Amino acid sequence: MLKNNYNNIKITGLVVLVGFLFAFSNQRNKTRKVSEPNITFLGENKLFITDANVSKLLIVNQEPVSEQPKEIIDLNKLESALKSNPMIKQAEVFMSVNGALSAEIEQKKPIARVHTTASYYIDDEGGVMPLSHNYAARVPLITGNINKNKLETVFKFAKTVDEDEFLKKHVIEIRQNDDNTIDFKVRKSDFIVHVGTLKQLDKKINNFKAFYQKALKDQVLENYNLVNLKFDKQVICTKK
Repeated sequence: MLKNNYNNIKITGLVVLVGFLFAFSNQRNKTRKVSEPNITFLGENKLFITDANVSKLLIVNQEPVSEQPKEIIDLNKLESALKSNPMIKQAEVFMSVNGALSAEIEQKKPIARVHTTASYYIDDEGGVMPLSHNYAARVPLITGNINKNKLETVFKFAKTVDEDEFLKKHVIEIRQNDDNTIDFKVRKSDFIVHVGTLKQLDKKINNFKAFYQKALKDQVLENYNLVNLKFDKQVICTKK
């Protein structure tokens, strides 16, 4: 009987001790301070926003997230704050049990730069991206009649340029005319290429590539001031 009572007392004492240690550990974990965030940039585009820019977005109660108590950190709010930055495409924020905070950032990819009364990038999903103070992307300029809320046509052509090795190497300017037709210019030549509408665009581009390679071989590229791709079965050139 005494032995059973003794065992019961030991078990009760052990439970109390474990409960105390758990409560102590839990309270200590809640009040643990968050460390300086570890910021990782994913993908190829790492130049438009810096670690310092990201850190300034990681704010809790108008104060930097580092040195804040772990228990008040809302990871969803921090992710939303990062995603609100127009340079950032995607963001994820993690925190370890010891308060180590990590953020993984994917920046947007610009494929063209609008250069009219306003200046901004168009990204690879057709969205607007502001210019960066940290880096200027080497992408084609977009000029002409551009409406920030109606970028579908110029985006479609810019996307075609970005995804084509030949065009990406040569195209330096894309112009959208008042009737929504497209012109472009190529590097080291002063002629204008008139695409017209984007109907049968692949065929028009293939026609231009064939013309360019032949004219380059014959050394006559500088003889023209207009190359018209409007008609899908032929390239019509106007000489200077």
